[in-house]
Amino acid sequence: MGFAPASDDNSDGPDGPHGGVHLASGVQTAVKLLIVGHFAVGKTTFVGALSEIRPLRTEEVMTQAGALVDDLAGTQDKTTTTVALDFGRLTLNDSLVLYLFGTPGQQRFTELWQDMTRGALGALVLADTRRLGQSFDVMGVLEDLGLPYAVALNDFDDADEAGGTDGTGRHDLAEIREALDLLPETPLVRCDARDRISSTHALIALVEYLLTRDGSSAGAGDSELEHA
Repeated sequence: MGFAPASDDNSDGPDGPHGGVHLASGVQTAVKLLIVGHFAVGKTTFVGALSEIRPLRTEEVMTQAGALVDDLAGTQDKTTTTVALDFGRLTLNDSLVLYLFGTPGQQRFTELWQDMTRGALGALVLADTRRLGQSFDVMGVLEDLGLPYAVALNDFDDADEAGGTDGTGRHDLAEIREALDLLPETPLVRCDARDRISSTHALIALVEYLLTRDGSSAGAGDSELEHA
C-alpha cells in the first residue's frame, strides 16, 4: 500500500535543467502521504515549504457564505481556503519520491479527503494548540480508516499567548499528548509549517513511525525509506 513504480523517462531531478518538474530517471518507488488537519492549521503552507516543484493548490477566496457552515474562530486574517487538495513532491534519494497530498480542513469536505486516503501509507496531522478540540474529528476519521498517523503541532506566532507550562510559554508535549488522548506510540512533535527544515523533521517522525509499526504496513519500500 502506498507504493507505486515511478515513470521511467529521461526527465531530470530537482537539480536538472527543468528545475525538478520531472522525476529523475532512477526513481523507482513513490510513496503517498497525506497532510491533514482542521481548517486553517497550515496544511497548504506545509506542503508548499517541502515541495521541490511548484505545488498544486486549489484555493478559493473565502466568502461570507462560508461563515454559515465553517468555524472561523481564530482565523480572522485568513482570506482563502483549500477546496480540493494541495499536492507537492519531495525526492528523498535517487530511487525514492514522496507525494504529499494536503486535504481540505472543513468538515463538509471530509468525504472528499476520505477518498484521498486510498493508496496512502500514512498521514501527518497538523494541530494548533489554540484549537486542539478541532483535531479530534480528523484523527477519528483516520482511526476509522485504519490509517496510521503522527501529530505535528504547528507553532503559530501568537500561540504562546494562550500560555503553557514548559518554561517557554508553550504547552508541554506531555500535556498535549494527554489532551489529544494519543496512544503512547503515536509520534507528537513541534514544527513550523513555514520552515522547510522544521517541516522535514515532522515528516521524518511520521516515516520513522511507519517503519517501526508492527506488521507490514510499510510494505516492500522499507529498505528505500530506511536509507533515505
